[in-house]
Amino acid sequence: MDIQVLGSGCPTCKKLYELTSQTVEELGIDVKVSYITGAEGMDAMLALGAMGSPVLAINGKIALVGSTSSKDEIRRIIENGAITPPKTGGCTCGGNC
Repeated sequence: MDIQVLGSGCPTCKKLYELTSQTVEELGIDVKVSYITGAEGMDAMLALGAMGSPVLAINGKIALVGSTSSKDEIRRIIENGAITPPKTGGCTCGGNC
């Protein structure tokens, strides 16, 4: 699973990164949360089609935009599989194998 927090580096972006990192740690998931800010973060947001900041992206898809939300909401997004895992290898089943 790839989790990214994208934004300008403002306090709201930093807060979303902190909440997401804490949530991942509490869930015991062995995943690194990337924090991409500045021009690189803004470019990544635009590439995803996000028009607000900050952005929580999971597996290259927007999961949350424009707020810090709460650990409960972030947990729900991750636990409920709101974002499907990326395909691996040569699999073409769309994640159904």
